[in-house]
Amino acid sequence: MKQRLLQYLTCPSCGDAIKLSNVTRSDGNEILEGEMRCETGAHSFAIERGIPRFARLDQVEEDKAATAASFGWEWRHFTHEDELYADQFLGWIAPVKPEFFKDKVVLEGGCGKGRHTQLAAQWGARDVIGIDLSEAVETAFAATRHMENAHIIQADIYKLPFTRIFDYAFSVGVLHHLPDPRAGFISLSQKVKPGGHLSAWIYGAENNQWITRWINPLRERLTSRINPRALLHLSRLPTAVMYAATKLVYGPLNRSASGARLASHLFYNDYLSAISVFGWREQHSIVFDHLIAPTAFYISRAEFEEWWREINASDVQINWHNKNSWRGFGRIN
Repeated sequence: MKQRLLQYLTCPSCGDAIKLSNVTRSDGNEILEGEMRCETGAHSFAIERGIPRFARLDQVEEDKAATAASFGWEWRHFTHEDELYADQFLGWIAPVKPEFFKDKVVLEGGCGKGRHTQLAAQWGARDVIGIDLSEAVETAFAATRHMENAHIIQADIYKLPFTRIFDYAFSVGVLHHLPDPRAGFISLSQKVKPGGHLSAWIYGAENNQWITRWINPLRERLTSRINPRALLHLSRLPTAVMYAATKLVYGPLNRSASGARLASHLFYNDYLSAISVFGWREQHSIVFDHLIAPTAFYISRAEFEEWWREINASDVQINWHNKNSWRGFGRIN
């Protein structure tokens, strides 16, 4: 943890400012072990292995803990990086461009292994803070530790340790795995200052009926209950099928105008074409991700629009992404 992070923190229990009360180990600018307290001294929070700990899995509800544990295992295993992540990220948060991040204080709601936190920092954010409830914070911290303007916190998205200080907040692929996606969205929006902006990307209900009818029951009753290491190996079979389809059919067809016209009639073409550029490791992580989550919601455009109306956002843009998910961007008033 870098000391400059303290200027942004408040106690999630009482709202007081957070002060550093003890440092037991540091490495240059980085506080690796220590303790923080709110101004009244009523609440304390540990700094462990460089990460401020405002929440722990044994302190949250069972459903949140189960989901966080699953994704924590996933992102501590799939630690690879890919040069295509930047374009993928921009697809999820469009119309935002890299220059939008310049000099902004940014919050990421659910940072996973930290790949988007890294990009926001590289694109010139004054400071970007990635929060996650899971043990993925260990991977995210390792990935961003060398960046002066990147910070990782273990926290519950429903009880964020900040006031309304952010110029921009985003959440990619996280809200639909929460027990209450709408409440997570609202919580994130409440940390953006008036005039700031918010982005969110979620699974769509439209065009995903085959998942909600066939895959969800299998995931809920079986695959999310399997030992993650066993599931890692079992998931290689569906990955092999998808990998062969994207590399031999969807990718090649969509590289020409005549092929794209033919491919437009194929099952799930927009999405499978989009991921055809990725290699085995990334496609394996995509399949594993869909099988391990105990909780996953598929949200309609109408419901997503209601979220934005509820937070009284303006200039809202909601767009279809790969014909299977929704991305939204709006101004917080």
